[in-house]
Amino acid sequence: MIRKSPWISVCESGSCNGCLIEVLTLFTPKYDIERFGCVWRPSARDTDILIVTGTATRQSKSRLRRVYMQMASEKRVLAVGNCTISGCVFRESYNTTDGVEKIIPVDMYVPGCPPRPEAIIDGLLKLLSEMNGRKKS
Repeated sequence: MIRKSPWISVCESGSCNGCLIEVLTLFTPKYDIERFGCVWRPSARDTDILIVTGTATRQSKSRLRRVYMQMASEKRVLAVGNCTISGCVFRESYNTTDGVEKIIPVDMYVPGCPPRPEAIIDGLLKLLSEMNGRKKS
C-alpha cells in the first residue's frame, strides 16, 4: 500500500539519450505511471525519487551532486541504463566515470541498453515498495 504519492524528477547526466526517451514514455498514456501515484516534477527540490539516465561525465558531476543535495530528506535514486550503472560503451572515454554510484548513492538499478519501459516500471514499483516498507537510514 502506497502511503503517499511520490514525486519524480529525471536527470540526464549525458549520453546517447536512449534511456531518457524510454523514461519519458512512462509519462505517456500508454504506460501512465500516474496510476501508481507517481507525479513528474521539473524541480528536484520537491521530489522523492530521482531517476538518473546517461553516463556521468566530468561536466555533469557537480550538477548531479547539487540536484541530489537539493532533494528532500527521504530521497531515493533509480539508475536507469547500462551507461548509468557502469559507463557501458563510454567507459573508456576520457570524460566519463565508471558509474553514477561513484557520485551519489543509488538505491535501485534498472539495467539495459536502453531498458524497456516495463523494466523501468518494475524497478520503480520495487523502489516504491521499499520506500513504504522501511525507512532509509
